[in-house]
Amino acid sequence: MIATVNLDNELEIILDNLAKKFEKKRDEIISEAIKFYAKSIDNRKKQRLHKAIAKTSQSDYNEYKILEEILDDSFKG
Repeated sequence: MIATVNLDNELEIILDNLAKKFEKKRDEIISEAIKFYAKSIDNRKKQRLHKAIAKTSQSDYNEYKILEEILDDSFKG
């Protein structure tokens, strides 16, 4: 697929410098940048999901401990 990208002067210079530094074509640098960006977004989504799971797990554990104390108290008394 062919895509046209409009770059300002600063981005064009950055792209050219990266292409020279890594001895790659400009389109390769752009393709890799898109892949990197997509992977970065996926990783952030996964991190948020893991944090949510950890938070839920901790909350569930706390509820379990409260219930355990209530049950222990009811059997003692």
